[in-house]
Amino acid sequence: MQAGEASELVNRQPNRFAQQLFDGLPARYDRLADALSLGQDRRWRRAMVDAVVAAAPRSVLDVATGPAGVALQLAARTSARVTGLDLTAQMLRAGAANVAHSPHAGRVDLLLARAEQLPFPDATFDALTFTYLLRYVAAPATTLKELVRVVKPGGTIASLEFHVPGGQVWYPLWWLYTRFLLPAAGFVLGGREWFEVGRFLGPSISAHYQRYPVLWHEDAWRQAGVEAVNTRLMSVGGGLVMWGRKRPSAPGAGTASESAEFSDVRAGAGHV
Repeated sequence: MQAGEASELVNRQPNRFAQQLFDGLPARYDRLADALSLGQDRRWRRAMVDAVVAAAPRSVLDVATGPAGVALQLAARTSARVTGLDLTAQMLRAGAANVAHSPHAGRVDLLLARAEQLPFPDATFDALTFTYLLRYVAAPATTLKELVRVVKPGGTIASLEFHVPGGQVWYPLWWLYTRFLLPAAGFVLGGREWFEVGRFLGPSISAHYQRYPVLWHEDAWRQAGVEAVNTRLMSVGGGLVMWGRKRPSAPGAGTASESAEFSDVRAGAGHV
């Protein structure tokens, strides 16, 4: 896929773009993601999960779960039953294999569905996490409202996303890394599929924050019904962790469509 085609598709059909981009990536996904983020991805995810662990939830929904890395960490660090949801079937198959080899398999379910149309009633989960999601949806503010809808009042919501570092030193270094070193490293470590991800990632992050700066994200969370919104820039600004809790009086965003298409992928006794 050429750069111009990718840009047009991600703007017109972000769900379809995400499926095409990530369909060939399940093998070694977590290991490669860790390497391509210079070892920071694992640290960022742990910081996001910290916010949920503190709330001691009994049920958690992990959206854009990919191969279930965050879902398994949630299961390992809490006593909650965890549901991991993703748009990409290939990612979920990798997730199912990971869950099957985990001691927490009995508490992790995997589901194929869209973040924009969650197949759950209002106020279903005690907590919700989502990772690297909002760059792949057509209407981020509307999607946030749908995510908040399925969380119980007072429940914790936490997210992780890439970010653009600032400053005269870190921004140029980040720009060079994402435009040149990242695609090359992706090709060496993961072949053509990871080259495409590496080539897409930097421009995608820059474009997202040009349109939706951090202050927009904070306001969108509040408009969706989240209070006590916190943001934490990590690794000189390369990662953004956010968390807050659903307001007791937060309005719903409608009910999940009964015709929503989804399927359940079970692993063991039981999840991009």
